[in-house]
Amino acid sequence: MFIPIGDTPNPRGFTPFVNWALIALNVIVYLVITLPLSVAAVDPSAPGFGEYIEHLRPFLPPHASLGELVANMRAYDVVVFAYGYKPAAPELTDLFASMFLHGGLLHLAGNMLFLWIYGDNVEHRLGRVLYLLTYLGCGVGATLFFALFAGDSMIPLVGASGAISGVLGLYFLLFPRNKVKVFVVLFPIILDVFLIPARWVLGAYVLIDNLLPFMFATESGVAYGAHLGGFIAGLAVAWTGERCCWSLRRPFDKKPHAAKPDEPAGAPPPPNPAERLRLALRGGDSAAILRAYAAASPPDIAGMAPDEVALLSSWLERSGYGVSASRLLRRYLSANPRRDDLAPIYLQLGLTALERGQTAPAYQHLLSVFDYAPDAVTAAKARSALERIEVYRSRRR
Repeated sequence: MFIPIGDTPNPRGFTPFVNWALIALNVIVYLVITLPLSVAAVDPSAPGFGEYIEHLRPFLPPHASLGELVANMRAYDVVVFAYGYKPAAPELTDLFASMFLHGGLLHLAGNMLFLWIYGDNVEHRLGRVLYLLTYLGCGVGATLFFALFAGDSMIPLVGASGAISGVLGLYFLLFPRNKVKVFVVLFPIILDVFLIPARWVLGAYVLIDNLLPFMFATESGVAYGAHLGGFIAGLAVAWTGERCCWSLRRPFDKKPHAAKPDEPAGAPPPPNPAERLRLALRGGDSAAILRAYAAASPPDIAGMAPDEVALLSSWLERSGYGVSASRLLRRYLSANPRRDDLAPIYLQLGLTALERGQTAPAYQHLLSVFDYAPDAVTAAKARSALERIEVYRSRRR
């Protein structure tokens, strides 16, 4: 038995209020609605009861009576049919209501465990509002993806698995070097906690637990299509966000407007904007650096050396243009994917994230420094920064 119980590293000094609220809401719905109605007899006057009976009538065994069916029915069955998402009878309200209904305690517990493990890092990376919108959006996307393969089925889909799979897709792309704490029970041989790369754990979740059963049409009450749809939606959001550098989080933090340079009359201008920017960086004048940056185009900056771009990002960060600083580094990486001297870029990304308290992203970037043959100074700075990040280490007895 393999049970994930946590992940590492996690953001310091950050309380994932939205993630906790989502967990609390799911638990409250279970305690207030699911649990009591699961043991209560059905009320024939309840809304949706007649429609539910008409749906079940064709599936009755030859010698079974409708009375026997009603006698074994629970009140929660009608609620699930009324508010679960039915591909043959889609309702907008059901798209959202179905995310907070679960089939039982184990269904709820498994979903909430995954949300608790992976949600805090994703909320910290996206921001609270964007995380909530992404969670709901991935849930909707997962349900619609499931409906594509469900045809005219009236079997209701319930559960937060699709939305949570979206969180896992985001985590897979945003935190490739994180590790998951897995409690392994192979009694009496193994009883211990192991650190396993997150992508291995999530890859097994997608491939073994969902894709293979989905492809081979395994008969089960599990909506594998919804899990896959949510994971794909999460990957798409993460990829798009990384390309845009999550600039929607702080729309007021934009590239500064160009200003006229303070140059003596008749002085020859620098040969090009990139050289002007290099001269400003050497001079160390913050105002001149910002003016030169505003006048430079993306191709100008893409042609600069990695250490120059890292220095420029540091100046932007200190000048209060944090989003622009991060976006500059990410765009440089996108424009120069084949360079083998990108260690200064990853170091600056890691140091910037660490200063903002973004421990998990910092961990990813700082480890990436060593993939690009850093010089001794860069490597020493990366190691020093990594030592500030507390990474869980399993202890064997």
